[in-house]
Amino acid sequence: MHGPASAGWLLVALCAATGAYCLLRMRSTVEEQRRAAGGEALMGFGMAGMAVPTAVFSPPVWTWPACAAVFGAAGVHALWAARRSPHHLHHLVGVSAMVYMAVVMAAAPAPGHDQGHGHGGPEVPLLTGALLLYFTAYVLLSGVRLVPAATAAGAAGTAGGGAAGWGDRPELAHACRLSMGMGTVAMLLTM
Repeated sequence: MHGPASAGWLLVALCAATGAYCLLRMRSTVEEQRRAAGGEALMGFGMAGMAVPTAVFSPPVWTWPACAAVFGAAGVHALWAARRSPHHLHHLVGVSAMVYMAVVMAAAPAPGHDQGHGHGGPEVPLLTGALLLYFTAYVLLSGVRLVPAATAAGAAGTAGGGAAGWGDRPELAHACRLSMGMGTVAMLLTM
C-alpha cells in the first residue's frame, strides 16, 4: 500500500485486530455466524497484510498473484453461499475489491520509480471509484445501523432475557464489518 507509513501501520493494526476478533467469533454456537466470521477473518488478515507500508517491506513478486488467487477462491465461495444469505453478496463485493487491489498492486511500479502521472494528476479508474462509492455508503449505513443495535442490545440485556455470548452479539459483528469497510475505503483511497 502506498501512502504515509503511520497511516499504513494504523490500518494494519485495525485490520489485524478485526481479523483476530472474527477468529474468536468463530466459536459461536450459530453455524451461519461461524461461517460469516471465518470469511471476515480472512478479509481482516488479508487487508492487514496488504496494508503493510511498502517503505518498510516490499513483498516478493509472487505475493500479489497469490493474494488474488486466495481472494478469488473466497469470492467463488461467497458467490455459492449467496444463495442462502444476502450478507454473502457484500462479502462477494469485498473479496472482489481485494482481488482488484491485489491486481493493481502487482501492476504498480516499485516504490521510488517514476509513477508517470503527467501534469494533470492521477486519474481515478472507474472501478476504483465505484468501489469507493459502494464502501463509503456501506460504512455510513453500517454506522447508522450500529447505534440502534447497541441500544436494543442494552435494553434486552436489562430486561432479564438470556444473555447472548460475546461472540453472538449482533452489534459486535456490525462493528467488525464497519471497521473492515473503513479499512477498505482507506486502502482504495491510496490506490
